[in-house]
Amino acid sequence: MNISQTGAAKAVPVCYFPYEKGDNMQLTSRQKEITRIVRENGPITGEMIAERLHVTRSALRGDLAVLLSGEVIAARRRLGYYYLGGGEDPAAAEIRSCTAESCMSRPVLVNADSNAYDAAVLLFTEDIGTLFVGKEDDVLGVVSRKALLKSAMGREDLAKVPISMVMPSRSKMSYAEPDEDMVSIAQKLIDYEIDCLPVGTFKDVNGEKKFQLKGRISKTNITRLFLELGRGKR
Repeated sequence: MNISQTGAAKAVPVCYFPYEKGDNMQLTSRQKEITRIVRENGPITGEMIAERLHVTRSALRGDLAVLLSGEVIAARRRLGYYYLGGGEDPAAAEIRSCTAESCMSRPVLVNADSNAYDAAVLLFTEDIGTLFVGKEDDVLGVVSRKALLKSAMGREDLAKVPISMVMPSRSKMSYAEPDEDMVSIAQKLIDYEIDCLPVGTFKDVNGEKKFQLKGRISKTNITRLFLELGRGKR
């Protein structure tokens, strides 16, 4: 502490920072400057903050601890510090930047003239929960494991049930666009209580709308994405 000739201690300049929850946090000038740097440049590492302030990283530990405990800023491993008073959580932004096209799996199709038994066998051999009926450039509908089970519970001979009888019409088919973000897709899976979505687009071919299939997104794809993000592999 610096002592003047009169013996009085020099006060550290402080300011009151308007906290998001309505509290007033008493911050030093350096803590305010750290907040500004994080707000304008976050996510940002502690080393980068220290470099901008021309101090060592260890010199900022106390200031960063105050800002973290007061929830002015937050920190995430591998990302650094980010401002809590506004903007999107960088982890959420990273998930939202992932599209269906970057996460989708290979779709499995069954011919439109197949029967429900053929579909059930294909589900088992491919170890999947959803099939797409038709061709890649003209998907007619989706058949789920649930739909086949419902048909089997009706004690019908699945070999005599046309595949068209266990799939909803194409007009009711939910799907994901190739550039659609994974947060939106996850919400669709929850809202419609389904396990998988076809990825593709409707195209006008000779005056007829056809769904052109690119891939599929299932709950497994979302779990895989979560795991990759958690391990820092994306």
